[in-house]
Amino acid sequence: MPRTRLAFASVPQTRDSVATARIGTTAITRLALTDFRGYAAPRLDFAARPVVLTGPNGAGKTNLLEAISFLAPGRGLRRAKLGEIDRRVPPARPTANSPGLWAVAATVLGARGEVKIGTGREASGETGDRRAVLIDGAPAKSQGALAEHLSVIWLTPQMDRLFLEGASARRRFLDRLVYGFDPGHAHRVGAYEQALRERARLLADGGADPAWLAALEARISENGIAMIAARRDTVARLDAACAETVGAFPAARLDLTGETESWLDTMPALAAEDLFARRLMAARRADAASGTTTIGPHRADLAVRHGATHMPASDCSTGEQKALLIAIVLAFARLMARKRGDSPLLLLDEVAAHLDSMRRATLFAEIECLGAQIWLTGTDAGLFADLAGVAQFFAVADATLVPADSRNRS
Repeated sequence: MPRTRLAFASVPQTRDSVATARIGTTAITRLALTDFRGYAAPRLDFAARPVVLTGPNGAGKTNLLEAISFLAPGRGLRRAKLGEIDRRVPPARPTANSPGLWAVAATVLGARGEVKIGTGREASGETGDRRAVLIDGAPAKSQGALAEHLSVIWLTPQMDRLFLEGASARRRFLDRLVYGFDPGHAHRVGAYEQALRERARLLADGGADPAWLAALEARISENGIAMIAARRDTVARLDAACAETVGAFPAARLDLTGETESWLDTMPALAAEDLFARRLMAARRADAASGTTTIGPHRADLAVRHGATHMPASDCSTGEQKALLIAIVLAFARLMARKRGDSPLLLLDEVAAHLDSMRRATLFAEIECLGAQIWLTGTDAGLFADLAGVAQFFAVADATLVPADSRNRS
């Protein structure tokens, strides 16, 4: 029998935590962690406004953001394996205090009402670990269901090299943005990737039934072209939104590149699906030899340029790359609020420390204007003084959160 530790937060309600979110704001009002990284079993209340977490390195700030990132489809902001997240305790601790399977539960308040979300590691001796998801207490068929209730976007120090490394990280970043406009995209991405793995296994084994392969390739082409269409639509929207510069942040220009991505420029979706399926069938021998699928949206790339200089983001300075990335995320948040009437959760890990004073002031002004529940972390509490009266402040130490009085910050 599978084992899981999913549970919903059971914490006292406070006047601040149950206040109705302002129109267009999505907010976590309660959060419960169970055996997640360094956290044993905190039960936390938050207001429907920005959250600032400050404390020394290793205190647990990023771990908390990672927990929140699991309220969206995918592997979280660290892309950790499920078994790596369980809380570790020193061997000297009593056996009774040993941790179990990790779980995250949250009450999310938004423009469409309140929803309770739970997710965590479920262990089974037969099938291995899997990630379970509950929506209002009912099991969800897949992680894709999370995108229907919450959009979560994050920036971490590890993403500072997003424009310098391989295209896979940029595709994941883009797909998280697409989920905000098209929650069904998460289901299609999951189905597409599963069908790719099944086809690769059949080709590697050899002697597969051609009809079986054809059925898989039809599923790949159908989901793949739908993925391309959703990505193209989101990139076009963001490109237009990014042209609206925000203070000290540069305008970014975005494009989606790839062989299959260009097909929709010259043919309707159904014709593109047929072409994709024929190309997959023709590539079976080559794909079997290489162990990869040589064509499809899993090879696309998000191309970003500096709007003023037209320079590719990869050729910009480190500071300009970070500024372009922040500009894209802020444009996405504005666009979500404008088009859907629902803001995303933004998780900004150690972002303020690497911005000059002008860009930091612009970021904080945009945060206040958005009215979204944006989560920020940092080691220097003084950097966030301009958010006094706007954000709720917490000091983090040894995986414990303590409300902090922002009025006394200098």
